[in-house]
Amino acid sequence: MPPPDVSGADDLPLVVDLDGTLIKTDLLVETASSFLIEQPWRAGSLLGWLAAGRSTLKARLAQDTRVELASLPYNEELLAWLRAEKQRGRRLVLATASHQTLADGVAGHLGLFDEVLGSDAATNLKSHAKRDALVARYGERGYEYVGNDWPDVAIWRGAATAHVVSRSPRLIAAARQHGNLGRVMGDGRLSPLAGLLRAMRPHQWLKNLLVLMPLLAAHQYGDALSVMHALLALVVFSLTASSVYLLNDLVDVGDDRHHARKRRRPFASGQLSLAAGWLAWPLLLAAGAGLAALALPPRFLGALAVYFALTLGYSFRLKQVPVVDVLSLAALYTLRIVAGAFAVSVELSFWLLSFSMFVFLSLAFIKRYSELHAARQAGQSQPLRGRGYVQQDLELVSSLGSNAGYIAVLVLAFYIQDARTARLYAHPTLIWLACPLMLYWISRAWLIAHRGQMHDDPIVFALKDRVSWVVGALLAGVFVLARAL
Repeated sequence: MPPPDVSGADDLPLVVDLDGTLIKTDLLVETASSFLIEQPWRAGSLLGWLAAGRSTLKARLAQDTRVELASLPYNEELLAWLRAEKQRGRRLVLATASHQTLADGVAGHLGLFDEVLGSDAATNLKSHAKRDALVARYGERGYEYVGNDWPDVAIWRGAATAHVVSRSPRLIAAARQHGNLGRVMGDGRLSPLAGLLRAMRPHQWLKNLLVLMPLLAAHQYGDALSVMHALLALVVFSLTASSVYLLNDLVDVGDDRHHARKRRRPFASGQLSLAAGWLAWPLLLAAGAGLAALALPPRFLGALAVYFALTLGYSFRLKQVPVVDVLSLAALYTLRIVAGAFAVSVELSFWLLSFSMFVFLSLAFIKRYSELHAARQAGQSQPLRGRGYVQQDLELVSSLGSNAGYIAVLVLAFYIQDARTARLYAHPTLIWLACPLMLYWISRAWLIAHRGQMHDDPIVFALKDRVSWVVGALLAGVFVLARAL
């Protein structure tokens, strides 16, 4: 097909890159990530395909994986401009190093492009290869090009106008050197460090304070070595938990893009590359396990291994099984307490473990109830995406969750009567005051959930809720008084 005849700047085709430009992610990384999640036993195949060339790798991944193209994080600023240009009658061309099949899918979803050029099993349409293809098709300076990265510099050199989607001053300066700089738009991405820190969810590290509970419950806070071990266990669990958050978000990225709040997470929103997550989570896990192996008892390392194994099971399968999912979440919280006891070498308290299991089971049910309630309010009748619950489960989830919370208070009441409690506290009967406080807090949490005002993570809600902080302070005061008076 001969190159089209172009006679003026307004008639020049506007050629748009896909990865990192039209979308805030990279389809090669998206398909590779999907492949690893869906078929981890075939991970070695990626190296074989890569050895045969990037074109082969892209072709095989496009064939063996499924990416939901409609939910990808698109650059809305660029899309708005492209739609305006399309309305003016501009010819739009999608030219990408991604495989032709994926490029056709994106173009079909958007309905904007008159022509689509992509890679195939023989050609990787990137940098100079893309420039040569465009020049052969439209002539030197016969097109405008929208790109976002250093491989696009060669393409801008042959374009009539270079449009840049990036915040990098160096890249913008490189595009300007050719004297054809056009529009400059943001790419909507965070710096790798900022994005990674956000994805690690440092605010969630407060949950790991549970590893300090055995130290406090056994009143060993005067022992410097025990305190040091407990604090080190806190650091280890924070590193391990962050590695789990990264892996879980990589696994859940497709579902998160359909969630009202989770779609803003770094991986789902395209603010952070999936490749950074695949690199970071094993490093965080290795750092945590290494610290534990060097400085903490072997039993703690065993508990940490069980915790990580359970999180893997939860991420890949258990979260899709009703009731098993919330039991798994409650067990993950309780494992923090078990590991904390192993870290400071104190005897595990049956009452503390029982209380933890029931109270966190109640909170896990609140999490599922809030998701179901939000779906009902939004008029969604289908099952929760990525979960095993349907709308008919809403009332049962509420009943099971509130009952679990009240059983936790009953366990606390039984703890007061235990003989070991009498040895630990001067006036254990004062601990009875904790029961109405817990009853109030659990009842209030469920009341807020029923009103649809609960954050879908009740732990995050509690950390931001002033009343929860007041109740927590009063509970701490009750135990201090029972010990001191």
